[in-house]
Amino acid sequence: MDIFLLEAMINGVLLGGVLALLALGLNLIFGVIDVVWICYAELVMCGMYAIYWLSAYYGWPYPLACLAAIGGVAALGMAMHRLVIEPILGSAPINQLLATGGMLFFLQSFATLLFGTDFRNVGIRLPAIEVGEIFISTSRLFAFVAAIVGALAVYFFLSRTYIGTAIRAISQDREIMGLMGVDERRIYLLTSAIGGALAGLGSCLLVLQYDVHPFLGLTFGPILFMICVLGGLGNMLGGVLAAFVMGQIIAIGGYFFSIELADVIAFVLFIVLIFIRPQGIFSR
Repeated sequence: MDIFLLEAMINGVLLGGVLALLALGLNLIFGVIDVVWICYAELVMCGMYAIYWLSAYYGWPYPLACLAAIGGVAALGMAMHRLVIEPILGSAPINQLLATGGMLFFLQSFATLLFGTDFRNVGIRLPAIEVGEIFISTSRLFAFVAAIVGALAVYFFLSRTYIGTAIRAISQDREIMGLMGVDERRIYLLTSAIGGALAGLGSCLLVLQYDVHPFLGLTFGPILFMICVLGGLGNMLGGVLAAFVMGQIIAIGGYFFSIELADVIAFVLFIVLIFIRPQGIFSR
């Protein structure tokens, strides 16, 4: 096998791990609250800005800045649910999409107003790992390991705790759970916090690999939406599998063609698969 192709495939796996973490948060919110947060990638952008200012500008240690960003984005997710999502829960799905789409443009415009359109970087450079003739990005490897640990933590929380069981139960039958004494509003708010925390964790991992700017969400937002649809909206395991598939498509397509054309190929395959299996390739 071409050594550079093997390196691209490894990078695709590492990218898929971070995408799986973000898709997990988006699918969790949809599966429980039944609202697609079109602006989810913008939460990642907010977290990356928080890490940049705390770490590169104010001199906070990177781990401490990450903890503050995770908590801040979790609080932002709760505030967005309380102020934007909760008032429209009973409305038509198109109204919910318009509301979250409006939040997307609001967060982009607000970030542009505050920080401008400059590309900013935290300035942390990690040396590459050399395995034979293959070079592996340390930042991507660290991001992959952290994403897997975060996803496993969410899995054990959902499967081994009372609140996690309530979250899974509401995602299956929200009408019955209300009759059994479960406070739906509290579960919805907690789910939004967990989804925001996962976006915050994703921002901690991506800020080591990408510059932050107000339109960063346009890079990851469409890809996340494709992953969730291909995996089956609300199907967290399907979203994880679809994330690794999408990571390989982007990495191998970038090797044979270019990064821009790889995104085009991913969108074309997405459209074809939607015609063949509109409920998602991994949906049950």
